[in-house]
Amino acid sequence: MEAGGKGLLKKLWSAAQMAALLGPGVLFLAIQYARKRDRLEPKAPLPPWQGVGKPLGLKAIPGGVRVRFPEVELEAVFLGEDLLRLTWSPGEALPPYALAAGEGEAFPFEPERREGGHLLKTPRLALGVGEEGLTLWDGAGRLLRREAYPERSGRAWRHRVRLAPGERVMGLGERAFPLDRRGEVFRFWNRDPGGSYGPGEDPLYLSVPLWLSLLPEGGYLAFYENPADGFADLRGEEALVGFWGGPFLYYLIPGPLEEALARYLGLTGLPPLPPRWALGFHYARWGLRRREEVEEVVEGFLKRGLPLRAVHLDIDYMRGYRVFTVDEGRFPDLSGMVRAFGERGVRTVVILDPGVKAEKGFALYGEGLREGVFCRLPSGEVFLGPVWPGLAAFPDFTDPRGRAWWGEKLKGFLDMGISGFWLDMNEPALFAAWGEPTFPRSVRHGLEGQGGDHLLAHNLYGLLMARASFEGFWKHAPHRRPFLLTRAGFAGIQRYAWAWTADVESTWEGLRTTLWALLGLSLSGVYFVGSDIGGFSGDPSPELYLRWFQMAAFTPFFRLHSARWTKRREPWRLGEEVLAGVRWAMWLRERLLPYLYTLAYEASQKGLPLLRPLFLQGGTPTAQAEGAGLDEVFLLGKGLLVAPVLEEGARVKEVPLPPGRWYPWQEDGALEGPARVRLPAPLERIPLLVRAGSILPLLEEGGLVLHLYPGEGGGEGSLYWDEGDGEGPYRLDGFRLLPAVGGYRLLWESQGEYPWPWEGVGLRLFGGRLLRAWVGGKAYPAGEEGARLPPFQEAFLEVAG
Repeated sequence: MEAGGKGLLKKLWSAAQMAALLGPGVLFLAIQYARKRDRLEPKAPLPPWQGVGKPLGLKAIPGGVRVRFPEVELEAVFLGEDLLRLTWSPGEALPPYALAAGEGEAFPFEPERREGGHLLKTPRLALGVGEEGLTLWDGAGRLLRREAYPERSGRAWRHRVRLAPGERVMGLGERAFPLDRRGEVFRFWNRDPGGSYGPGEDPLYLSVPLWLSLLPEGGYLAFYENPADGFADLRGEEALVGFWGGPFLYYLIPGPLEEALARYLGLTGLPPLPPRWALGFHYARWGLRRREEVEEVVEGFLKRGLPLRAVHLDIDYMRGYRVFTVDEGRFPDLSGMVRAFGERGVRTVVILDPGVKAEKGFALYGEGLREGVFCRLPSGEVFLGPVWPGLAAFPDFTDPRGRAWWGEKLKGFLDMGISGFWLDMNEPALFAAWGEPTFPRSVRHGLEGQGGDHLLAHNLYGLLMARASFEGFWKHAPHRRPFLLTRAGFAGIQRYAWAWTADVESTWEGLRTTLWALLGLSLSGVYFVGSDIGGFSGDPSPELYLRWFQMAAFTPFFRLHSARWTKRREPWRLGEEVLAGVRWAMWLRERLLPYLYTLAYEASQKGLPLLRPLFLQGGTPTAQAEGAGLDEVFLLGKGLLVAPVLEEGARVKEVPLPPGRWYPWQEDGALEGPARVRLPAPLERIPLLVRAGSILPLLEEGGLVLHLYPGEGGGEGSLYWDEGDGEGPYRLDGFRLLPAVGGYRLLWESQGEYPWPWEGVGLRLFGGRLLRAWVGGKAYPAGEEGARLPPFQEAFLEVAG
């Protein structure tokens, strides 16, 4: 079938789904809205693209230069020896929502005049300003980037960037494509795709105009600080990047890429340390319409010994889908339920949608009208669009008054004991029978008082809803760490919320697409990510369900969730074999909690990603990281290599090993990389390897146990621990394993005021047989489960052979 025919079928299918899902009343509103939106969206022709011409002169400014062109100017400013900001004007300046507190001060540079242009240098970076365009080199003199001077068309800007042979382009936010984005066109526009999505769907919910270029030697990061509708066309030897409005402003950072990502997070904000419970297993299901159903599910997990840490309430708990309400008939005494769950170690998270039902007599709507916090049309009337409760008004989160108003509404839930908020429909998404399922571009936003249209504010909506919620959470529950989960966002979203891949289809292709999306988000600075286990809107086979569960157990956000029309998928409903496999994954996740919590701490302090493609492990690609290996395995921190099974019926997995020694999980034998190895992948397990030189802190029955995986020089590891919430005392422990005659010396250094919370520490050694450990002249024998020692500063490990 031709592409146009496929598109028509998809539209007809979407309309049929919408009718079944929403009912005739809301479907009628969706048709009305689509007609109204089309009337409000002008179809003015785009003026011809015009080049900016050649540079006419160059003037020094603090940290850089200002370059004059016939009708525009370029400011090139070094904000550090490894951070360059390029700003073209005139352009539509916007508040710097993506950035953290500040960019930093201008950095001194060395100007040089060269034949055909100028060169601006720092120890890490050099910018060439030539007759036809700009060039970028790293400190070693390697060419990183060559770009032509841009073109303009009305409000729009675009430019061309030459791509080197073998160069890979990654990032760009959430994408349903392999990690190497070359050969495709992507749109920067947050969008609910409607229904479930699979590979090739674009755009999705969370766009970040950031790319990582991986070159045969070196690489760099480019971040366009522009939230307007935009695109990246990577189909040829030149990339074409543009935006239909907003500022043409971008930053360039040289590799290594892991360091470049950390530098980017220094610019846009580090993620806060989450509450520790958030790293456990979460459960949600759309369609649990009564309190008793939720209680039954929670009891089902706990009585089977399955570690449940949080339950999420979907829109069913609301009164007629009205935000910030509770249906007391179906969820009586919600605070009592929340309290009872909390006593059993289960937190409660509730969903919030931005739409406020436009209903006379609904107090929240009336208050929002009086306070003037809703988005408006150019005529001045409040903009209304159809969502779950029917026609709704929408807070303007680009207005400080709108953010403060929204944040106040969280107080009631926080006082009730709610532990977190799940922000949905915040692309923003509407029900439209055809066309863009969002606001008309003419809708007005405050933008901190300067004003602007939805073309500029659309991609900011989810980011600023999260900001409003985060600030409200901190204000009304200052003794707790905010937990927010968002469907949409923009650069900087990591300062406020986690993200998930939303309505992916329940297929093997959907599982593979999910891994692409998760790694792509991580490469875009959004580190705390996860998916709906099993996909959102279908019925996965038991095998697919289990394989998805196994992969999800090694992602930061670990949640089971599905649509109301799917079969129930609590793990005990899919048979004993599946239940046994799920139990292994859930309890391994619990054991890994100290390792995960330490990774979360490192992300919050240093900007280091939790999920990492293999090429990040050393900063440069290896032959073993080529091809399928780039997309089908990943690192969790530096220590763990995870190889999820992505094909039906597979019981063996081919795994690319980066250089070095790798231990199969809980085994003594080691594998040497670089290599490609075939590892067993029985249904109940997936391949998991540990990098030699790692010391992993794990929770086991006797308390905390250090798993020691020696490399040639020994090993090292760390542990961050505290109360798990709030801002009280902490401890940071560092462990070093050093080769010695007859075994190893194990050194333990601590900082912080939080007391060691376990009785001593366990040790398990891999790659050798631990006979006994010596502390202060006393021997502690080792058995099959290793040895257990009192706290120490130095121990000697006696090893056989």
